[in-house]
Amino acid sequence: MRWLRTPLLLLTSMFAVAACGGRDETEAGTRIVVTHAILGSVVTELVGDLAEVTVLVPNGTDPHDWEPSAKDIERLNDADLVVANGLGLESNLDEALQVAQEAGVPVFRATDHVEVLAGEPHDEDGHEEDAHDHDAGDPHFWTDPQAMLDVVDALATELDSIGIGGVEVAAFEAELTALDAEVRSLLAPVTDRRLVTGHESLGYFAHHYDFDLVGAVVPSLSTDADATAADLADLKRAIVDAGVTTIFTELGTPADVARAIAEETGARVVEISTHLVPQDGTYRSFMLRLASTIAAALAP
Repeated sequence: MRWLRTPLLLLTSMFAVAACGGRDETEAGTRIVVTHAILGSVVTELVGDLAEVTVLVPNGTDPHDWEPSAKDIERLNDADLVVANGLGLESNLDEALQVAQEAGVPVFRATDHVEVLAGEPHDEDGHEEDAHDHDAGDPHFWTDPQAMLDVVDALATELDSIGIGGVEVAAFEAELTALDAEVRSLLAPVTDRRLVTGHESLGYFAHHYDFDLVGAVVPSLSTDADATAADLADLKRAIVDAGVTTIFTELGTPADVARAIAEETGARVVEISTHLVPQDGTYRSFMLRLASTIAAALAP
C-alpha cells in the first residue's frame, strides 16, 4: 500500500488548505473527532452534550487495516479537537493527522499520557523493523482501566484548553476506579493466568491483572502481520509446555490457523472482543464483557 501514500498526502493537504478558512462561525457546537470506537465511547461519556463527537473507524472494525475516506479526512480538518490513539494503531491515518495538525487542528494522542509497554515493531511480513516514535510501544492501552483513567485526566485538561468546561471528570474517574475493582473481582477466582491471544493485544490487561502472556497466533502488535511456520511451531510448543487450555481469538485472527493450532495442542478456541463496544456504548460494558469472557474460559 506504500504507493498510495503520496496521493493520500496530496488529498489530505488539499482538505487542510480548504479547512484553513475555518468553518462557518454560526455553526453551533464544538466538533470532536475520535479515531476508534472504544476511545469514542469514553470521549462521548466524558463530554455528554457539551460537544458533537464523531468516530471515524466503525465500531467493531480493526483499526490496523481500516482506510480513511475523503469525508473522513475532511472531518479531521474541520474538527476543533482530534482524539487519536497513537503508537501506530491508526497507521493509515498518520499522514492525515500530521497534515491536520500542521493546519492548526489540536490532536490529542492518548498514548502520550500512559505508561507505555514495550513492543517489538514488525513489518507486514512479521519481521522486526525500525519504527518512528509513535510505533515504539504497545498501543492497546484501553484494556487497562487505570491507563484509561490517566488518559481521561489528561483529556480533561485538553478539553478545557479548547473551551469545553463543565466536564464532570472527577465523577467519571471514580467510575473508572470502581470498574477496575469490579474487573479484579471477576478475575479473582481465575487460577490459570496464562494467555494465548490472536495478536499481541492484551499486554496492558495482562500486566495490570497479573496474567502471563504465553504467545499469540499472529506474533505482532498489528493484525496486518503474518505468522511464519517457525512462529507457529514455537507457539504450539509453548502451548503444550505451559499446558495452556484456551486460545483467545479476536478480530483479525486467522480462524483456520487458530483452529489448526487448537486441534494439534488439545486447546480450545474462545473468541474475545478487543475492538467492539457493546450496544449500550459504554467503556464499562466493554471491559466487563472482556473480563467475563476470559474469566469464564479459564475458570477452574
